[in-house]
Amino acid sequence: VLEAVVECPQEIQIVVFDSLSEMPAGVLSWEGFLKLGAAASSSAVSDEDFQKSALQAQPDDVATIIYTSGTTGDPKGVMLTHNNISSNVQVCSSLLPIVAGADNTISFLPLSHILQRTADYLFFRTGCRIGYPRSMPTLIKDMGVIRPTVVVSVPRIYEKIYNNVMGASGIKKALINWAAGVADRVADLRLTGREPSGVLALQYGLADKLVFSKVKAGVGGRVRLFLSGGGPLAPVLNRFFYSIGLTILEGYGLTETSPVTNANTLEHFRIGSVGKPASGTEVKIASDGEILIRGPQVMKGYYNKPEATASVIDTEGWFATGDIGHIDGEGFLYITDRKKDLIVTGGGKNIAPQPIENRLKTNMFVEQAVIIGDRRPYLVLLIVPATEPLQQWASQNGVEWSSFEELVTNQEVLSHLERETLGELSGLASFETPKKIALLSEELSIENGMLTPTLKVKRSLVEERFKAVIEQLYTGAVADKTAS
Repeated sequence: VLEAVVECPQEIQIVVFDSLSEMPAGVLSWEGFLKLGAAASSSAVSDEDFQKSALQAQPDDVATIIYTSGTTGDPKGVMLTHNNISSNVQVCSSLLPIVAGADNTISFLPLSHILQRTADYLFFRTGCRIGYPRSMPTLIKDMGVIRPTVVVSVPRIYEKIYNNVMGASGIKKALINWAAGVADRVADLRLTGREPSGVLALQYGLADKLVFSKVKAGVGGRVRLFLSGGGPLAPVLNRFFYSIGLTILEGYGLTETSPVTNANTLEHFRIGSVGKPASGTEVKIASDGEILIRGPQVMKGYYNKPEATASVIDTEGWFATGDIGHIDGEGFLYITDRKKDLIVTGGGKNIAPQPIENRLKTNMFVEQAVIIGDRRPYLVLLIVPATEPLQQWASQNGVEWSSFEELVTNQEVLSHLERETLGELSGLASFETPKKIALLSEELSIENGMLTPTLKVKRSLVEERFKAVIEQLYTGAVADKTAS
């Protein structure tokens, strides 16, 4: 870093979070950085000066620069104005039934991400109390303390809750499967405006007491509303939560749109969709299927990138989202996939990988799934197995192993994962079904750079990291399908 700083045209200050025995020249400790800030705030800017400066801000002034996640290219600085954000907060407050003084939430997504940033602004505006967990590993435990009534999350958290519920074994699994079946029949009724009666109502009450109440208690016991954004939510997950009395309102948006453009509401709700356009927002589909957005939440532009800005916002103000989708007859928007993520096989077939991956991730043995196959003769599948369920299965089936790395190379384990994963994809066309799989012992994470802060896969980096594994799937023997 020190060598690179020398080549930078602007002066850069390096701040180190961890304590160093010797601090190099030009490097500042975190404690020293805080002291500089405290000194500056106490001497340079008075409260009166700050208030005066705030009052001078104009709606079209840039309020913040937030960088895109970098899933489909280099991150770009998105310039959002005060009007972009404030208009989005105002619209969201009309979409969601937040009760001042009664509702509280838990804020755990990165505050550098526009979804959590706007959500927190919304909660400030509506008088909803905000609790912050100590860390992601303590999230569920902290939910028990904060006991939120409204939760904003990305799909991955809902996937984990679902897999924890459905991952039971033995008698408990049989009970959960029975309860889920009862709930599914009740969901059919409620989605058409009806309520269960007779034996079904009694069964649902028993299922709620024995199973669903435990799921609700696991997230604090008071949640009445889940909100989902930042990526597509598998319809099977949304239906499951709806069926047990935990409604997930899925919405849609991007960093460039502050972020909300569409959202399901309690009054207008369609599982599988991301809802109708927010008030003041126009949505249309381009000839190639790309979703276009126009409204007060569309960004001012990309910081210092006028050409990149012009490539996504046309002269009429329409923003090209990069997502593919369609709008049904009632105005609900459905997302197919990212335009740049679409796979075109060697045979010319267009395949959207995310819906397939989302189906796979509802399996208790699958932690992460990535479909590969662009300009290839067929699809292949990279799987990061869920550690605990797989280890439990191995112990029950006499599979010997001394490490997780060894476990994922076992042929019995591979065959089991093949049955589990490909079994989830029954009904897909042959060209949409992966022909080979590889098991990875390395989890995709934010720390190793393969996930964004909202847990979306950086596909190009995954393909680069596991290039040898992928090539082996296309050129090697079918049996050789494991990797670390």
